[in-house]
Amino acid sequence: MADAPGLTQFMTAVGEMARGATVPSVPPVWRREILNARHPPRVSYAHREYDHVEDTKGTIIPLDDMAHRSFFFGPTEASAIRRLIPGPASAFELLTACLWRCRTRALQAEPDEEVRIICIVNARNKFNPPLPRGYYGNGFAFPVAVATAGNLCAKPLGYALELVKKAKAEVTEEYMRSVADLMAIRGRPHFTVVRSYLVSDLTHAGFGEVDLGWGKPVYGGSAKGGVGAIPGVASFYIPFTNKAGEKGVVVPICLPAPAMDRFVKELEALLKQDQPRKSAFVTSAL
Repeated sequence: MADAPGLTQFMTAVGEMARGATVPSVPPVWRREILNARHPPRVSYAHREYDHVEDTKGTIIPLDDMAHRSFFFGPTEASAIRRLIPGPASAFELLTACLWRCRTRALQAEPDEEVRIICIVNARNKFNPPLPRGYYGNGFAFPVAVATAGNLCAKPLGYALELVKKAKAEVTEEYMRSVADLMAIRGRPHFTVVRSYLVSDLTHAGFGEVDLGWGKPVYGGSAKGGVGAIPGVASFYIPFTNKAGEKGVVVPICLPAPAMDRFVKELEALLKQDQPRKSAFVTSAL
């Protein structure tokens, strides 16, 4: 029904009215026709995020014996990851490359299997003109990077990083029009879940600014990772301040219990590359 900016806008409006306003400061806008398919529809991108992949090897994450943990990435963890990358990259790109590789290793995918990282990208400003202020609906894309598990796990972290950066850069207005056309032609397919990992950056969503009359929230974001019809597929990056007062990002993750143990070890090993250090990330259930 709504993406993170739309949900934040709605919660902000509720907060304003709870504090005495008679109308929200930003009036809601419908305008969903802006995202309609073209006539005739014409798909201009490959859109491998919607590939039909048969689960011939039973690779969809099971529904039982799932472990939920949250991992905190503060300045120390961010620096440790950045030291492994030779060129420039955003914090989102670095963290996504790191988690994608560690997760793939933890799930022990076969070397020839294709694995996917799906990055939710806010496309509200990709349109000309942008989606109107006050639009409460969805305005994002699911660009995907695809690699074989063997290449992802064996090559340097920079390999995963470049794939993530390329996927994000694909999202343009034409890409969004192409997605709408694909939905019209194929009947709204679900994104591929077999060997997929979906991440969404909520660090700029503004949940922490919502005031329902009791002041700013202590925490604003998802309660746990892996929410949805297929547990374990999605994670959210949420702004967080740890007990030491360090600002960073907390990432709730859901994996089968044995894979979670392997994930922790993979992440520990990656963060300890370059120089010995004590990891500060939290591994506890939210």
